[in-house]
Amino acid sequence: MKKTLEEIRRDFPILSHEKNEGFIYLDNAATTQKPKIVLEEMDRFYKNYNANVYRAIHRWGEESTRQYEAARKKISRFINAREEREIIFTSGTTDSINLVASTFCRNMRPGDQIILTEMEHHSNLVPWQIASEQYGLKLKYIPVTPEGTLNMDILKTLWSEKTRIVTVTHMSNVLGTVNNVKEIIRAAHSRGIPVLLDGAQSVPHMPVDVQVLDCDFLAFSGHKMCGPTGIGVLYGKAEYLEKLPPWKGGGEMIRSVFHDYSEWNTLPHKFEAGTPNIAGAIGLGSAVDYLSSLGMERIHRMEQDLTQKLLQGLREIPGIRVFGEAPERGGIASFTREGTHSHDLTQYLDSRGVAVRAGHHCAHVLAKKLNALSTARASVYFYNTGEEIDRFLKILSEGDDFLI
Repeated sequence: MKKTLEEIRRDFPILSHEKNEGFIYLDNAATTQKPKIVLEEMDRFYKNYNANVYRAIHRWGEESTRQYEAARKKISRFINAREEREIIFTSGTTDSINLVASTFCRNMRPGDQIILTEMEHHSNLVPWQIASEQYGLKLKYIPVTPEGTLNMDILKTLWSEKTRIVTVTHMSNVLGTVNNVKEIIRAAHSRGIPVLLDGAQSVPHMPVDVQVLDCDFLAFSGHKMCGPTGIGVLYGKAEYLEKLPPWKGGGEMIRSVFHDYSEWNTLPHKFEAGTPNIAGAIGLGSAVDYLSSLGMERIHRMEQDLTQKLLQGLREIPGIRVFGEAPERGGIASFTREGTHSHDLTQYLDSRGVAVRAGHHCAHVLAKKLNALSTARASVYFYNTGEEIDRFLKILSEGDDFLI
């Protein structure tokens, strides 16, 4: 039987804690709350079978390994990867993208090009800048239009015989824009160029099928999808992961070590050096179970309803400017209030029991393009309610009495 919204909210202890009564959490693009199933499964690991994975020949180690690999299998099914070995556990989206940028660019030559967009989070921009400085590479950007979409006509002029990879956000963490990544991937593949997707904001909020998209890499974080912090995923097509050199050296990523060289382990272990975040992976596996039990299609519909209410209400408040007019967008609304700094606005909202985020949202290039170096950002998840959105909008509209 399908859970009601009230039942869903009861699954999240923080939402029903007596100290949080009436508090409205609209900072979900930064991190999401955790259901009991995730907290309990991680607690069970530490209480019942805490041991390192793989090499232990005892019952706790075997159970730890079994649960760790079960989590990999769940995530593989969740995004429809072809093989479980295409799922690499990392510490998060940032770690995943750094892995690809650091290894893929080693075989590039000075003058080779990387295509990005102007709406990238720093996690999908700075690693490529570092690689470009190290190897003499050039970065090319797909511009953002005033409506907050990508200028695909300009993309047609960026392709070159020296283009080696395209790396693009699936959904903007500032504008909520859901980019037409299928079109970008088709165009890139027609030229033999791989594509990496930053899925930090898309994977938690909508169905993402890597085989349907045909992306070559996908990075996402556990804490943005009801899982714990410090755990994330890099999906990569096996054909690319096999060719990439290891990123970090240490235990488990090797097959044999000699005085002057080493032989690397098979996938996925080649990219998981040292003791992994075992509890985090198990917790993420439980988060995937929870999201799957609700259904990603249903989660997407619930968020779309909330987003429509949020955007309509914001646009009706005098002095509020909402950024982004993309026809397809997720549950993110960045806005400013005339005459008020976003930090002051956010502090006012917090004083009235509403949590939103303020700043450039780790997207300096986009903030400068929008001529808005600081915005407030409200972001929803499926456990938010229409009543919470109404109350937030009412509090925001009453700000004239408190804000200069």
